[in-house]
Amino acid sequence: MSIPAIGVRNLRVVAYTGTADDRPGTRIQDRGFAASPRGRAGGVGPGEIGNFIVTGHRVSHNRPLEHAPDLRNGDHILVTAGGTEYDYVVTRTMTISFRKPAEKAQQNAAVPGNPGATPTSAMITISTCATPEDHAAGNYWHDELGNPEHRINKIGTLVATRP
Repeated sequence: MSIPAIGVRNLRVVAYTGTADDRPGTRIQDRGFAASPRGRAGGVGPGEIGNFIVTGHRVSHNRPLEHAPDLRNGDHILVTAGGTEYDYVVTRTMTISFRKPAEKAQQNAAVPGNPGATPTSAMITISTCATPEDHAAGNYWHDELGNPEHRINKIGTLVATRP
């Protein structure tokens, strides 16, 4: 995965069965890679209809998504898989709380932000921690895996595929 606007180049994205920010995904992120949950409770693969979820660390383990919160609408996220490049464009930002199951469900939904909705397009969610923002607000809460209360999600839509 490459995100030119924030200097991410050729970040390895490792797929696994699970949900965003669970124990298996955290282990992948702790190796400096991005993690992509798949399956009934996770997301889909690149270019597929639904929510292709990619999570990565921002403040530790090589900080691959350190500048993800700086992404703006219109910025491109490029994912190469199976000889095809998938070009997604950021369309919005969604911040969720780990303390609120309904908000976590929005992050993992097939249509980001709309649990239960049927997807009609290929989308991507780039998700990383809001640790600096939480700490600046005096919020030091974290779950048993070290996830802070809030996640910053950049949502994009597939606009092109190239061989």
